[in-house]
Amino acid sequence: MIGDESIRKLRELNLSEMVEILQRQEHDVAYTCMPFDERIQYITDYVYKVKQDSKIKRLIRSARLRYPNAELNSVHYDKRGLDKRLLMELGTCAFIECNHNVVFNGFTGAGKSWLACAIGKQACKSGYKVRYYRMPTLLEDFYLQEVRIGGRRKLVRRLQHYDLLIIDEWMSSNLDDKQVSFMFELIESRYQNKSTVFCTQFAPAEWLPRLGGGPQADAITDRIIHESVFFSSGDLNMREVMGMKDKTGSKGTA
Repeated sequence: MIGDESIRKLRELNLSEMVEILQRQEHDVAYTCMPFDERIQYITDYVYKVKQDSKIKRLIRSARLRYPNAELNSVHYDKRGLDKRLLMELGTCAFIECNHNVVFNGFTGAGKSWLACAIGKQACKSGYKVRYYRMPTLLEDFYLQEVRIGGRRKLVRRLQHYDLLIIDEWMSSNLDDKQVSFMFELIESRYQNKSTVFCTQFAPAEWLPRLGGGPQADAITDRIIHESVFFSSGDLNMREVMGMKDKTGSKGTA
């Protein structure tokens, strides 16, 4: 029987999962009759799985995904024209290892955000640190930091450390000079170092005027398009499809 002092030490070492499985095994003869090495292997596997599951949940929670329940295995493909092979390849998160970007392009309601969140969740499951932002919210954070000494630099440095940054509603509005300068610093800090997912309804040629059309606009666009995989979000309005499924009580997908 495991003693109170041993339990205390295990909890102090943040191994409460081991305490749980040891106490469970004490009351089950199937475990107590196991050879020592098999029992240790079982305990190790159990503790590892519980801690990994906890880590994944923590990563998903801190990612602040717009759709935290998005899953690649529930993507709607029928009559949508999605490149399933490419989407499954993105789901392996190999693009993150290569520091490449992904651009989900499509009209409003086509499911870009949901697909991006599904990829983001896969990245969390693979142990990557992810952060989701709507572009308007990102720019709000920028202005909050801009008034502080060194605030912009701190914000860029913080965002630079995410393995995967998701920027939704990319280029949904025109940017002023300060916003363009901030976006240039952010994109430059992540260029060939980290991966970013962009969700947009605009083609790259339409980004330039929204970025002011100057040298920094060219630099931002150039750094994105030459390191990105472009993925069309399809031909269906998924808001309409989801609306129909809600009426019939079907499980939501996108």
